[in-house]
Amino acid sequence: MTTAPDSMRQMLRGLASFPPELPGFDTGSAPADPVALFLRWLAEAIEEQVVGPHAMTLATADGTGRVSSRVLICKDVDAEGRWYFASSADSPKGGDLAGNPRAALSFYWAPLGRQIRIRGTAVPAGDEASAADFLARPPASRAEALAGRQSQPLDDVAELDDALVIAQEKVAANPGLVAPAWTLYALSADDVEFWQADHQRRHIRLRYERTAEGWSRQLLWP
Repeated sequence: MTTAPDSMRQMLRGLASFPPELPGFDTGSAPADPVALFLRWLAEAIEEQVVGPHAMTLATADGTGRVSSRVLICKDVDAEGRWYFASSADSPKGGDLAGNPRAALSFYWAPLGRQIRIRGTAVPAGDEASAADFLARPPASRAEALAGRQSQPLDDVAELDDALVIAQEKVAANPGLVAPAWTLYALSADDVEFWQADHQRRHIRLRYERTAEGWSRQLLWP
């Protein structure tokens, strides 16, 4: 059964955008460092039992300017304003970043009506850090990465099953094995925006921008 365009529009417009109760956002007491505020909001998302609070969208662009986005896991955040994620350098995202390291991240915590937007440059964090990240993954995740060929066409699911079995055997035989192309990336933020929803659409937006002295802060119109 298909839905008529008018019915679809009405259905979408009738959906709630935010939960009944929304937290406040006192920008006057916001810390000078966006990492400190990110960690505060992340802790609140965890306390509110938001599912997958460490999930984030990564947007990249290839050499022709075609943009791609996907959801992955934030692996770490450091005091220097770097957000970490991992993938194979042979993946589409790895190819995009090799040609154009400019990228964007976004977190969205619907139960709190909050989102965080981050823009910056993503570069490999180094072989040692990448290996440590890989070995910290569960065995099944390591096997999947060792099987490789991410995003390539798959003609038969049986081919995937066979590749995973072989990779699982390699992991079991050599627990210290690291996929050669596995890469931990560090995105150094140029700017970080914190967005708090408001039922009256008086959304609160606070943007931090990196400067030579540290970080500047600026409120934005909704």
